[in-house]
Amino acid sequence: MIWNVDFYEDAVGFAPVEAFIAGLPREHKAKALAVIKLLEEEGPSLPYPYSSQVRGKMRELRTQYGKDKIRILYFGDSRRYFILLHGMVKRTERLSEEDMRIAEKRMHDHLQRLKGS
Repeated sequence: MIWNVDFYEDAVGFAPVEAFIAGLPREHKAKALAVIKLLEEEGPSLPYPYSSQVRGKMRELRTQYGKDKIRILYFGDSRRYFILLHGMVKRTERLSEEDMRIAEKRMHDHLQRLKGS
């Protein structure tokens, strides 16, 4: 079964994770797209180390190229879509509080717009 994966878009249609991926070097981009494809194929059963719980409904897609850890924060909405919220390349183990706040704000925005439709 193929699961639906979509990019979060803000009120003017900008998709930050799509822009993040487009700006990655070719090898990093290939790794990020491969882990998104795994999410489409495996859905909620995608195992660690490819996906892990962050907090609340938020999870992270995980891959690595060299020392660069590529992370994409996402969640599943009520339509059974996985929404890609925020992407980053990091070198530390922990996610920054700022990255989690950005993703939570986008998740809240997405959920509010779903209620309005």
